Formats: sequence, C-alpha cells, structure tokens
Amino acid sequence: MRLSFYPGCSLEGMANDYARSIDTVFRDLGIDLVEIEDWSCCGATAAHSLSQTMSVVLPARNLAVAEKMGLDIVSPCAMCFNRLRFSQNMIRKKVFDIPWHVTGELRVHDMTRFMAEPSMIKSIKKRVLKPLNGLRVVCYYGCQMVRPPKITGYTDYENPQTLDRIIATTGAQVIDWSYKSTCCGASIGIARREIQESLTRRILQKAQQAGAEAIVVSCPLCQSNLDIIQKDRSDRCTPVFYFTELLRLSFMESGASKLFKMHFADPVSLLKAKRLL
Repeated sequence: MRLSFYPGCSLEGMANDYARSIDTVFRDLGIDLVEIEDWSCCGATAAHSLSQTMSVVLPARNLAVAEKMGLDIVSPCAMCFNRLRFSQNMIRKKVFDIPWHVTGELRVHDMTRFMAEPSMIKSIKKRVLKPLNGLRVVCYYGCQMVRPPKITGYTDYENPQTLDRIIATTGAQVIDWSYKSTCCGASIGIARREIQESLTRRILQKAQQAGAEAIVVSCPLCQSNLDIIQKDRSDRCTPVFYFTELLRLSFMESGASKLFKMHFADPVSLLKAKRLL
C-alpha cells in the first residue's frame, strides 16, 4: 500500500520523535509513505486566523501536488488534517479561486482514523511482539482532529474512539474518561499563557483522577502543551506518548530505552516499572 504523506511543520522540529516512530511503524506494517514533494506549511494557526483566503490557498498547494501523485493523503497532525479538509471543502464549494488545479476529491486521512480501520487493526495485532500489559492510559484527541464534524467527518466527536481502538491492540489498558476531546489551549498560550496553562493542567489532573499512568495523543501541539508544562515538576509526572510511540514499543522485543529522549515528563521509569523496557 502507498499513501502520500503530509508531515507538517511540527514533525520537522518539536515532534521529531513522532516522525521517527511513524516511519518505523509504517515500515513494519508494510505501508509506503511517500512524502509530498516540496510540501509547504498548511497555514495553521496564524494564516487561518488572519485570512480566510490564505487558509484555503496554503493547503491547496499541497493538495494539488498530492493529486498529481494520485495517492490519498495521510496526515499525522490534527491541525494539518483539519486545514487540508477545510481547504477541500471550500474548493468543492468554489468559494475561492486558487492558482492550481485541485478537484478536492482526494481522500485526506487523519492518521488515527486510517490506523483504526478493521484491516489495519488486524495488521497491528499480528505485529505486536511485546504486549503493553499493565500500562493504564487515557487517549486524548484534542479538539482540532474531531471538530467541526462537517469538515472532519467525525460523527463521534464528543466521544471519539479511534485512538482507543488502536492502543487497545497493544495490550495497554485504555481507560474511558470525559476529557478526551476537551481543548488543551493550543496556541492561545502565545497571547494568554495563563489560560493555556489552566486548561492543560486541568486535563492532566483529570487524567490522573481517572487512574491513568500516561496520556496518549496524536496531535503535536497537544503533546507539547501537556508535556512541557511538567518539565519543572519534581512530584508526580504523567508521560505523554504519541500513539505511534506505543505501537513501536509493542512491536519491539528489546532496545527501546533510548526512544524517548525528547520527552520532558520522562516515561522511562514508568515503563521500567511495568517491565516494558
């Protein structure tokens, strides 16, 4: 299977560990991710806050290249996925003129929804070598991956299940909770840091109250917000994993102790205590 891959800007920097785990997991599953040639920023979040035209045009350039490749797109970033789908929607409605030929008919997959398809779940189960038994987690989706439903296509946006299904295949215990699609504050932290920190701390607190030892995400900004806020804590920390990091861990029988160097809330001690490293 081949898919065009739109990594987005975060995977080139703060989410580089996400990028590495994606590469390993998809290769192990026999899926060829073909990076969109000369891809450019989708405009999140500044462009769509300032100009609706740019919010359509910037993603459209990447859609145009992908359509020439003839391959459906998979995006690991919630905001990138949202922007690509929004641009497609506007193009279909012919709201804006864009300088490239784009039909808007190419399928754009959120990576978790693609991985949660029954055929993919079956493939993941076959690849698990080291079940993550005893690890208690909550899955956190954030708000950009699932909303607005008319753009994202999620019908279960109040209680999404894609991450839950994927992580359950690893053997980890997935705990249900009420904050899986609550906003973490996203980029409001640039202008109003105190609001972002309040929202982020509440999510961490609710995850701990639910009995989770770790949080699983797919959004680079959600991971960054939830992880960085714990960097100066000497008390209880809650590791924040990208879902592909846990998949990669379950695919490996040994040698995973050096995979989490970019995490502020260090997960190594937890994983060792669970005899998963």
